[in-house]
Amino acid sequence: MALWRALPRFRGEASPRTFVLQVAHNRSITFATRRRRFEDLPEEGLLPDPAPLVEERLIEAQDWDRLFGAVRRLPEAQRQAVMLHLEGLSQREIAALQETSEGNVGVRLTRARKALRALLVEEAG
Repeated sequence: MALWRALPRFRGEASPRTFVLQVAHNRSITFATRRRRFEDLPEEGLLPDPAPLVEERLIEAQDWDRLFGAVRRLPEAQRQAVMLHLEGLSQREIAALQETSEGNVGVRLTRARKALRALLVEEAG
C-alpha cells in the first residue's frame, strides 16, 4: 500500500528497484520507531521446511536468532546497512538508501562485522 501511495512521487531519477527499496526502507524505519519488536510478529502461516532434520533446523534457528539478536544491538546506521547487505543490495544501493557515500557504507559494514564478532564471542563465552 505504501508503494502505491509513493508512486506519484517517483521522478525516475533512480531505478525502480531503488525506489521500491527506499519505500520499503522508510516503512521499516516507521515500523521500528513504533517500538514493535520482531518477537511480536505472528508466526501464523509460516511453514517449516520438511527437508532438514529437526535438530538441524533448531541449531540453524538458534544461530539466526543469535545473529539477529546481535544485529539488533548495533547502532541504527550499521544495523540498517547490515540488513540491507543481507538482502543482497550492493554498497551503491545501500548508500543511495541511507543517503550517504559508498565509502561510508563500507566503513559501516566493516565496523558492524567487527562489532558482531565481538558480540557473538561475548555471548558464547
